[in-house]
Amino acid sequence: MELWRDFPRLAAEATGCGALVYSRPGHGKSDPAEARRSPRFMHEEAMLLPQVLSAAGVRNAVLVGQSDGGSIAIIHAGSPGAGNVLAVVAEAAHVFCEDKTRQAITAALDDYRRGTLRQRLLRYHGKNVDSVFGGWAGAWLDAGFADWNIEAYLRRVRVPLLAIQGDADEYGSLRQLDAIQAGSGGPVERLVVAGAGHSPHREQPERIAGAIAEFLGPVLRGAREGGRDG
Repeated sequence: MELWRDFPRLAAEATGCGALVYSRPGHGKSDPAEARRSPRFMHEEAMLLPQVLSAAGVRNAVLVGQSDGGSIAIIHAGSPGAGNVLAVVAEAAHVFCEDKTRQAITAALDDYRRGTLRQRLLRYHGKNVDSVFGGWAGAWLDAGFADWNIEAYLRRVRVPLLAIQGDADEYGSLRQLDAIQAGSGGPVERLVVAGAGHSPHREQPERIAGAIAEFLGPVLRGAREGGRDG
């Protein structure tokens, strides 16, 4: 959660919405999770979203997720029971597995084992650091993950979707945006952020918050007119 820094406040102020920010199981200061993740771990975490929103008293939601979080948002929005989702903002999301992604994760794993990455992540994940990184890298690099694909969920996403990606994203190509735009069952807007890597919201927070606010303007007006402003 702390890795989002000040961005949730910026986005909330720009949009006029409240912001619920949480660390997924095993991340940050959340309860530990299984060290070994299944290749369907994003599907499993998407199944938790209704419980999280209900526990927090969120009646209608705009899902904002980055990387795996963006993929989880797409899975949930394209699944039964997502009627309280007004829109999706997916930043650097993956909808299929690319060699580029696995190569970048292999490099990150080497840095974790031999370099400074573990020490940097320890600041955010504490005692969860080894399980969260090992579980994430292990799942993505599992031989069975090469066929991972969630494009079928896109067809069932009927709400507006904003897809954001940096053109210097080391973890994925713009083919991901192409697939999201071509496959979604609802209106899609895409934003390619020049010079940005895997986390445009950290590199250009004001611009991304402004883009989200502009995208959500019509969505929120429609929700308020229809009495869905919770």
